[in-house]
Amino acid sequence: MADDERKRLEDEKKRKQAETDRKRAEVRARLEEASKAKKAKKGFMTPDRKKKLRLLLRKKAAEELKKEQERKAAERRRIIEERCGKPKNVDDASEDDLREICQMYYDRVYLCEGQKWDLEREVRKRDYEISDLNSQVNDLRGKFMKPTLKKVSKYENKFAKLQKKAAEFNFRNQLKQVKKKEFTLEEEDKEPKKSEKAEWQTKK
Repeated sequence: MADDERKRLEDEKKRKQAETDRKRAEVRARLEEASKAKKAKKGFMTPDRKKKLRLLLRKKAAEELKKEQERKAAERRRIIEERCGKPKNVDDASEDDLREICQMYYDRVYLCEGQKWDLEREVRKRDYEISDLNSQVNDLRGKFMKPTLKKVSKYENKFAKLQKKAAEFNFRNQLKQVKKKEFTLEEEDKEPKKSEKAEWQTKK
């Protein structure tokens, strides 16, 4: 009985060990697959593929830019034709036809100038009304509008003073220098000069 029990325990132990090894192998295999997939995903964008992708993006952007320019040019032509009309054939036109064309253009320009003047006047009127309403709102709120102040350099006064002092210094240096005898004794002033002779030298 003891041998059977020991054998059963050993079999149970071996079975548990095998189950543990199997689970470890499954986990290891799963981790290896995940690492391989990660490496494959990381190496998907190679330098060649990046270069091709950049070229495709540039080509697509150039095409879009060209389409946008063509669309703007077509819109410009449409607006010009709408405002100015289609060009008239004046080479083969007679004098009456030319006079009629000129009159038509004159009437159109006159109308456009009148509309332009009316629109400009309306814009000025609206601007004045908006400014007036803003000032009224600020007065009601009690806000004080700061006036626009002129920017003045804080070093301007210092520079002016320094320049004034420099000018005074230069003016003083340009003045004529006058030598004065200061701190001299009266006896030194009374001493005869070398060219003058004393009384005892003149007497014989």
